[in-house]
This record gives sequence, structure tokens and C-alpha cells, in this order.
Amino acid sequence: MPPQPLDAPDATPPVPPPRASAILPLRTPVFRMLWFTWLAANTCMWMNDVATAWLMTSLTTSPVMVALVQSASTLPVFLLGLPSGALADILDRRRYFIATQLWVAAVALLLCVVILSGWVNAGALLALTFLNGIGLAMRWPVFSAIVPELVPREQLPQAMALNGVAMNASRIVGPLVAGALIASAGSHWVFVLNALLSIGSAYVITRWKRVHVASPLGRERLGGAMRVGLQFVRESPRMRAVLVRLAIFFLHSTALLAMLPLVARALPGGDAGTFTVLLASMGVGAIVGALVIQPRLRQRMGRDGIVRIGTIVMALVTAAVSYSPSLWFAIPAMAFGGAAWLCAANSLTTSAQFALPDWVRARGMAIAQMAIMGATALGAALWGQVASMTSLHTGLVLAAISGVLTLFGVQRFMPDRSLIEDLTPSKAFTAPVVEAAPEGGRIQVSIEYRIDPARADDFRLLMQDSRRSRLRQGARDWQLQRDVYDPAVFVEQVTDESWTEHLRRFDRVTASDVALRDRKLAFHVGDTPPKVTRRIVER
Repeated sequence: MPPQPLDAPDATPPVPPPRASAILPLRTPVFRMLWFTWLAANTCMWMNDVATAWLMTSLTTSPVMVALVQSASTLPVFLLGLPSGALADILDRRRYFIATQLWVAAVALLLCVVILSGWVNAGALLALTFLNGIGLAMRWPVFSAIVPELVPREQLPQAMALNGVAMNASRIVGPLVAGALIASAGSHWVFVLNALLSIGSAYVITRWKRVHVASPLGRERLGGAMRVGLQFVRESPRMRAVLVRLAIFFLHSTALLAMLPLVARALPGGDAGTFTVLLASMGVGAIVGALVIQPRLRQRMGRDGIVRIGTIVMALVTAAVSYSPSLWFAIPAMAFGGAAWLCAANSLTTSAQFALPDWVRARGMAIAQMAIMGATALGAALWGQVASMTSLHTGLVLAAISGVLTLFGVQRFMPDRSLIEDLTPSKAFTAPVVEAAPEGGRIQVSIEYRIDPARADDFRLLMQDSRRSRLRQGARDWQLQRDVYDPAVFVEQVTDESWTEHLRRFDRVTASDVALRDRKLAFHVGDTPPKVTRRIVER
């Protein structure tokens, strides 16, 4: 049976399976345990953001310094996303997750000491906020990578939705707890509670009895792991399509969030409390969207359909809120916006998960997070500038219209041309055995095919899939050569960084790669199998 396109049009809609419960993954004890850990971790993040921003207002009246608190918190996620993803792929993910929690706890305790000792100033607060951001940058990719380990593949959309629930619930609980502590006891108690929750989370993670299987080839070097991660994403049409959709969606949807304080102030009687209520309404809507709306939508349409519906609703909400006559009109609108935002964002991140094999999952999700953060930062600056040049209402309406038109244009003119790939690990390829492993020097592998000249063009087209497959596995270079004297002879040449990196490619073979090998062999007309030659490049 030929593979089917991802999210193909429903010419003949399949009979939908029974609707699975939105909280089904929570019945898995390990997922439930780590989900509550993730909820606590995100609550700490929001508590820290509120406490540091409020503390900065007591240290300086400069709007720039107050704004830099948010920059110091999020910049590490953008700068260190790929290195942290690479570390999460090459190290024991359980221990790495524990280390991130202990890092956040240590920074929180250091902040508390600095405040109580009276040494705190604007510069020190920014530096410590940046250090806390490093912990956040380390933590996100590893949690994204372990979720598919905890639940069956068919429960992954519900698990990702529950992660959205944790994020939005913490967005409501964190600021409320932080505000109460700041008002009653002081900012330093927020950091004490953060440290205690982070240490408690680290202890809970120690109860996860995950067995880390170390590679007999040893750990990848950080630089090489980062290169392979970027190379995989670059050579994966499916992953590239997801990244473009993520960037476009967040570039436009961030307009409402970025200018929500101005929207709140423009409402009758608008103040800081109005802003908080609007944020909370969006968080509640996102939770309802994850638990109620998205499970129903999944039964009726594919992930691209959910993204389209979510983008349209988010655009309508953005325009409606910008012209809202009262708070009571804006509250339900923000709730609808939160549900639409969660459904679209969760569908896109789930698509990214399905496009990644486990060996590169943390790196791929880290790159997706970098795309989200970069698009969010750019979108806030872009639509803020548009609003300053026109008006608040015009800027938000333009963002809404542009978001719908751009995403629909991408889905039409840059479709996901790849096929659904079976990324199940396969041991069908046998690694070569040599008496003494070559030391140093790149490895060049040549595979010689004999092809019917009448089918040469079809073979060349198929070999482009082979090129992408080899490079995604980590090969340094790929070439297709043709014999000058015998036009029927084609040679596929693959270059690896070293003998060890050549052997690593055998550990990364998937069922899709095996199927591709069989399609290539179907073109070979020689009496013997294609000849494989391995040579080391002398330095």
C-alpha cells in the first residue's frame, strides 16, 4: 500500500475512531507524576517573572530596565535552545531534568540571599534573572523529548494538550501566589518558595525509574550533535513546513498579547486589575480548549484543519478585543482566543513531535521552540511599530488579517510535500566490522548501481530522497556520480565525519529508510547486489 500524504484532503473521510478522553494520559502513573512536576515548574516560572518585575520597579523607574527583565528571562531560551536540546539528546534525560531543577533552585536561593543582604541592584537582578533563564532554556527541550516516552503514540496529542493545560493553569496560579506573597511577606519569600518547589520537583523526578541506554560508540560531541540537529531539520521537508507554520502563527498571534496592556488601559475603568483579568480569561479559555474543544475537533479534521480554524478564530478575537466596548465583552472574547490559540499551537507542536525520531527529538523540539521565541519577539516589535505608526486598533486588525492570509498562503503554496514516514527504529542495516577501527580521517562510502538508462531520470529523482535521508542521519556530504564510459553505472557517495560517526548512522536507521533502500534496489539491474566500498580519507 503506497504511503499517504500528511493531512491529505478528506476526499473519502475515514470513519473516526472513538473519541479518547482528554485526560487519558494522566492514567499513566509516570506521566501523571511528571505532569504535576511540569505544572510546579511552570508555576515557579510565572512566580519568578512577577517577583523580579515587581522588584525591579522598586529599584528603578526606568521603563527600559523594567522591560529588560523579560528580555533577560527569555533570551537564554533563544540563545541556548539548540545546545540544551543537544545535551538532552546525548545525556541521560532523567539526570539532566533533575539538574535543571536544581539549577533553578540554586538561582532562587541566591536571589533570596542577595535581597536579604541588601546587595540587590538593577544590574545584579538582571544577571540573576538571566541565570534563571538558563535553567528554563535547559528544561524545556528535555521535557518535550521525554513526553513521547511516557505515553503511547495515539495519546500524544492529548499529552501535548495537557502540557498546555499545565502552562495556562500555572499562568493563572503563579501570579496570584506571587502577588499574595509579595503583599504579605515580601519578594524574597517568592524565591524561597520557588527553591522549595524546584527541589521537591527534582526529588519527584528521582522516582522515575528510567533506564538510560548508553551508546557503545560513546557520547556525541556537543558541536557535532548541534550540527546534526540543524542538518536533520534542514533536510526534513515535513519539519521545515511545521517550523514555517509555527513562526507565522506566533508572529501574528503575539500581537494581541504584546499590546494587551494598552487594550486593557483603553477599556472603561481599565487598570492593572483589568489586564490581569484579561490574561486569566485567556488562560481559562486555553484550558477549556485543551480539555473539551480540541478532542472534538480532532475527530472531525486533521491537524492542518485545526490550525486553520484556530487562526481564523484568533484573528476574529484580535479584531473584536481591539474594538471592545467594555470589559464584559472582552472577557469571553479572550476566553475564545485562548481556546483557539491552544488548539492551533498544540496541533503545530504535535506535528513537530511526529516529524522527529527519538534520537534527535530534543534538538528538533529545541529548534521549534527557538522559532516560537524568535517569531514572538519579532511579532511584538513589528506590530507594536505598526500600531505606533497608525493606531492600536489598526495595528491589531492588520495583524489579524495578515495572519489569516499568510498562513493560508503558506498551506497552499508551501504544502507539506513529504510522505508520512515510519520513524520506528530499525536494525535492518548491519554495521560493518573491521579488525581495527580507522582512527582519524573522514570516511567515504561508495555504492555502485547499474540502472536501465530508460529509467535513469526516475532513479535520479528517487536519489534526492536518499540524499535527504543520508544527511538527516548525520552524513557530512552526499553526491551522485555517473560513469563516463558506462552511462548505466551510477555511484552514490556518502561522506562521514569519522568512522564512529559512520557507525552512528546505523543506529539512526528507521523503517522509512529501509523502505527507501528497497525502492532503490528495485532500480538495480545488475546480476549482483550493488557494490559497497568504504575508504578513509588520508590526512
